Amino acid sequence: MSGGVKTVRVELAERAYDILIGEGLIARAGELIRPLMKAGRDRVFVVADENVARLHLDKLGAGLKAAGISFQTTQVPPGEGSKSFGQLDNVLGDLIGHGAERDDLIIAFGGGVVGDLTGLAAGLLKRGARFVQIPTTLLAQVDSSVGGKTAINSRAGKNMVGLFHQPVLVLADLDVLETLPVRERFAGLAEIAKYALIDDPQFFDFLETNAAALAEGHKATLAEAVRVSCSSKARIVAIDETEQAERALLNLGHTFGHALERANEYRPSLLHGEGVGAGMAMALRYSVKLGVCPGQDAVRAERLLNALGLATRIRDLGGGPYKADELLAHMAHDKKARNGRLTLILARGIGQAYIQRDADLEPLKQFLVSEAEDG
Repeated sequence: MSGGVKTVRVELAERAYDILIGEGLIARAGELIRPLMKAGRDRVFVVADENVARLHLDKLGAGLKAAGISFQTTQVPPGEGSKSFGQLDNVLGDLIGHGAERDDLIIAFGGGVVGDLTGLAAGLLKRGARFVQIPTTLLAQVDSSVGGKTAINSRAGKNMVGLFHQPVLVLADLDVLETLPVRERFAGLAEIAKYALIDDPQFFDFLETNAAALAEGHKATLAEAVRVSCSSKARIVAIDETEQAERALLNLGHTFGHALERANEYRPSLLHGEGVGAGMAMALRYSVKLGVCPGQDAVRAERLLNALGLATRIRDLGGGPYKADELLAHMAHDKKARNGRLTLILARGIGQAYIQRDADLEPLKQFLVSEAEDG
């Protein structure tokens, strides 16, 4: 791929696909998608975030038309509230109403919410249609668009209703990050830091050195961080696609973070990445409390997250209130639980995340009480 575009391959045998990372990819979407379309097909179906449609749909449409591809568009309201049964029904109704068939391509054009919702709709449509991810937030580019996890939220919790359905292509266009609100950029940097904390201390060093540039949105630095992050996730997904073992490590910070989101009722005062950022800091502090992680590593991780624009203490988070008993109850219903037992992703140090199954709830409760009181 020319023009400075980087390619990361997700190796999943006959379902392998490429992640393309670079500039100008939305304008070239038609030429990049055309080879994936079935013979005789000349249309696609776009599901777009309303804000993304306002900013970037004309560019995507022009690129599709230049390749001789027509398209139908369904727009979805921005925000976590769109990961719902109601919006899933709306999207499926539009796709079916417009005559979408299993051999057609569906394009998810937006952040993680639209990617999750569209991927689930594609997986359900006539028992499985193919789809392309065009993620427009930093968080979606490095995390939710890669790996095939699709889901909506329910009364029982976040991402409780979903399936594994891999895309056939991911186009991570760095140009769209220029219109991304600063807060959304910081939220995406949380997921980038996650890969370093899981198993890549060298990447952690890179992030420490370049934290200011990343926080300011320096494109070349972001491009490298996106590449490394996507490579890390692709490697883990290829080993454990359906999260039977190693892939659970990608949930570092998420059990704590999802509980914070749930306690805040998914309001926009706490973004997913903000919850994950605080959740990772909490996971490392809890690891220190358990005596498995050096205290200086938790401090170092917290300093990096702060430098990337992220709050790491409950007292500094938007939204709330965040009460210890509610957080523990939400964590107990986390989808990673097995046989009624809580699974936590903890760390023995920077780059040394591990899976703690059958976590003891009593010390966790005491920890959450101290965190909430500190907050």
